[in-house]
Amino acid sequence: MRKMHFDEIVAGIFMILTVIVVILNISMRYFFNSPIQSAEEIATICFIWSVFIGGGGCFRKKMHMGIDIFTQLLPIKYKNGILFIMNFLVCLIAMTFLYLSFKFSWVSRMKPTAVLGISSIYVNFSLVISFGLVVIYSFRDIWLSVKKLGGKG
Repeated sequence: MRKMHFDEIVAGIFMILTVIVVILNISMRYFFNSPIQSAEEIATICFIWSVFIGGGGCFRKKMHMGIDIFTQLLPIKYKNGILFIMNFLVCLIAMTFLYLSFKFSWVSRMKPTAVLGISSIYVNFSLVISFGLVVIYSFRDIWLSVKKLGGKG
């Protein structure tokens, strides 16, 4: 059986919730002419969480855009060095986005959402978790790059 990870489970739950809320709202509107007032906002929040947490999971699996074509053309000794530099730069960028997303979430804590009236931090904190995952996975990739550069990978 395939090993499930936190990011896959959370992203999957939020995607399922998005679909359920949308189908329920369509059914209520079509059959009872009474749509759920907060369904659109709930579906949007669930979708945001699904996308950002899923993005962290994609990064873990290396399902992201990279410079793979360029690195494939290089000899192995240069390839490992380029991968180290690339992983280091991605980590720096992810740490920057982590910091900015935390600041953004903190500032938005006092702003209520339009329909539910809950704090926007509950929506925006998915950014913090997502970029936190990317930073963690980037450190893992840097470590693996260092091992390859040292000839132990």
